[in-house]
Amino acid sequence: MSYRTHNCGELRKKDVGRQVKLAGWIDIIRDHGGVTFIHLRDHYGVTQIVLDRAYEIGREYVISVDGTLRERDSDTINEKLPTGEVELKVENLTVLGEVYRQLPFTIEESTQTREDVRLKYRFLDLRNPDVHKNIVLRSEVIKFMRTKMEQLGFMEIQTPILTSSSPEGARDYLVPSRKHKGMFYALPQAPQIFKQLLMVSGFDKYFQIAPCFRDEDSRADRSPGEFYQLDFEMAFATQEDVFSVAESVLHDTFAAFSDKKITAAPFPRIPFVECMAKYGTDKPDLRNPLVITDLTDFFGDVSFAPFKNKPVRGIVANCANRAKSFFENMLAFAEEIGMPGLGYISVLEGLELKGPIVKFLSSEKQNELLSSLKLKENDTVFFICAHKNLVDSQAGQIRTELGKRLDLITDEFAFCFVTDFPMYEKNEITGAIEFTHNPFSMPQGEMHALENLDPTEITAFQYDIVCNGIELSSGAVRNHRPDIMAKAFAIAGYKTQEIEEKFPALYNAVQYGAPPHAGMAPGIERILMLLSNNENIREVTAFPMNANAQDLLLGAPNTISEAQLREANIKIR
Repeated sequence: MSYRTHNCGELRKKDVGRQVKLAGWIDIIRDHGGVTFIHLRDHYGVTQIVLDRAYEIGREYVISVDGTLRERDSDTINEKLPTGEVELKVENLTVLGEVYRQLPFTIEESTQTREDVRLKYRFLDLRNPDVHKNIVLRSEVIKFMRTKMEQLGFMEIQTPILTSSSPEGARDYLVPSRKHKGMFYALPQAPQIFKQLLMVSGFDKYFQIAPCFRDEDSRADRSPGEFYQLDFEMAFATQEDVFSVAESVLHDTFAAFSDKKITAAPFPRIPFVECMAKYGTDKPDLRNPLVITDLTDFFGDVSFAPFKNKPVRGIVANCANRAKSFFENMLAFAEEIGMPGLGYISVLEGLELKGPIVKFLSSEKQNELLSSLKLKENDTVFFICAHKNLVDSQAGQIRTELGKRLDLITDEFAFCFVTDFPMYEKNEITGAIEFTHNPFSMPQGEMHALENLDPTEITAFQYDIVCNGIELSSGAVRNHRPDIMAKAFAIAGYKTQEIEEKFPALYNAVQYGAPPHAGMAPGIERILMLLSNNENIREVTAFPMNANAQDLLLGAPNTISEAQLREANIKIR
């Protein structure tokens, strides 16, 4: 190549004496009285170059240099750099790109800069090696996953980006049609319908690194506009078949890019009801060993007014050598999440119980508590009591906070499947029966369950995969039978005509012989957040929007001309 013979990350002692040409950005300049030392940076790494005369250059200039590679003196070796044993003595230097404006931040400190500035100058932020490596990791992880899926016999198929608006799920991004006045396309929230149609079409194993678009509010683990997922579907497959693929791909991916301990397959399967009871959430962090116990029956015959006729949960934690401030801080946290207080009983030497609730417990009840919870000296039982719709969630938050404050969270990747989600729920305001999640999931028990069980007792072949308290994916065994589909929707108040109108392609397709099929779609960004130890999804996305769904780099969303509006048959109101 005319600009370089090597990149800035590959030269070693074996190359000493060679004539070398490098190109890159000036990272660091150090003037040592007539001799200038420069760290030259490119995509691959950094090499030190040495100048013995002055040039009109500065940080972030793009230059090309050539000269002889030499070994560094032993006392100047930089062990932090892979190229730290060598340096390039420059004979010729050419400026390829000058810096005409003052940098808004120094590259090495970009991650400490305000986010709005980082995103406006994202092309500079991406020069930071720590940010840059996240995008490199993204590419490598996607490549690894794609190869793994192909090895498992899956075929990559691209599905449409312009599609129809969905009446279910999140808000759509809408695209006006120029040719069809007053009509709109929508960007896909997921390839769900298309991948099911592929199964009906006779394809056996489909996958895609799929872009998804949802007009949702931002969270740390969710982009406000678009995200990517490893979308896959299998014909003639059961729930366990999907789990087997997910375990293989995710375990091997995490093992390839991390040295941390990883849950071995098969991953734990935790039914939804059990999950809520033990962890207070359907996204359990299994690195935390604490579990929640239902103490409602225990307090049924205890005359403690705050717990009377309400569900009560308990969490046992060893709080040895914890100061009074620890318990005061836990109380303050409980109040922050809407709890009126946080009762607790501590176990002292000789298994003596201490706490304001103890006086309400007879000696028999105290012994029952000690026995049933297997309490030991220095244990503390924390009590959570609230309305039935709040108690599990609040107990889950207390469990998580205790795990953090007691340093119980281990450094590993702990996977599990959460299974057997309820198919329906009752709307507390209207009393109507509604779908809890995906309406196209197969109910467990199929038609027999729909015809004979109370709707709120019906579970679906729906499942999530969770890692370290983060939901990576949801999935389901699909409802491939039109009779079961019509009955399932009827329970939720839909007429067959409404299904035909709102979901015409899928409902029509399953009339023509559809195979049983199932799948899921792990989120790429959430996987990358875990692998790169980042807590914000924007750190693993090349050009993210801000939390207000704005692209500060290109200035989107923006206004368009009246001519463009007319061409799209749109009037602003």
